[in-house]
Amino acid sequence: MKHQDQVVLVTGAGQGMGQEIVRHFASAGAKVVAVDINTDAVNKTVEALDKPENALGLTANIASSASVKEAIENVVEKFGRLDVIVNCAGVGSFDSFLETPDEHWDKVISVNLNGTFYCCREAAKVMAKQGSGYIINISSTAAMTGEGPSHYCSSKAGVMGLTRSISRELAGNGIRVNTIIPGPTNTPMMADVPDEWTQQMIANIPLGRMGESTDIAKVASFLACDDSGFITGQNIAVNGGMAFL
Repeated sequence: MKHQDQVVLVTGAGQGMGQEIVRHFASAGAKVVAVDINTDAVNKTVEALDKPENALGLTANIASSASVKEAIENVVEKFGRLDVIVNCAGVGSFDSFLETPDEHWDKVISVNLNGTFYCCREAAKVMAKQGSGYIINISSTAAMTGEGPSHYCSSKAGVMGLTRSISRELAGNGIRVNTIIPGPTNTPMMADVPDEWTQQMIANIPLGRMGESTDIAKVASFLACDDSGFITGQNIAVNGGMAFL
């Protein structure tokens, strides 16, 4: 199978997009590590797999560098290596710019940007020793259009810049780094968006539908194998034509 015996870590794996990415890689032969801040949710993700014995569920707070470091160490201890990391964990809140509380700004930046940085850094340390690896970050079309809360758009734009920078630095270590930029996607996070906003977003998508988590998982799979061997440092929009880089 395409990802046979790869060790693949996915953050935000307790639900939605992250959960589907775990399932997709597991079905393609990978040994998967599901990471989430919610212990019950991540355990359910692992238990639902066809071969849960080939998986590991970890509770971690990616906004804490120490927590991320411990999680990566646990992966290496169990599987001996780390081939792929998909940084899917993210948070948001509906705040107008002028009324954004400091604590909301800090939380969104801490999880979405700082957390992605911590995960990239710790994973890359392992991958550099191996001489190979794939880092896949998840941004958002909101970072391209600015149609969203300022903290969320800023954090996701930062992820795109992080990808461009570290892809150059890590290429010599055999590590490829890319970002997927989903458009509006059917996930639990989207369920909190008012229906009026959702319908307006769909009206702006040329393909006429919201994305599904499987759309994102398939692109992650492509970026984590030799099929995409000459692609690194790229921000790849998967948004039905909603916006262009």
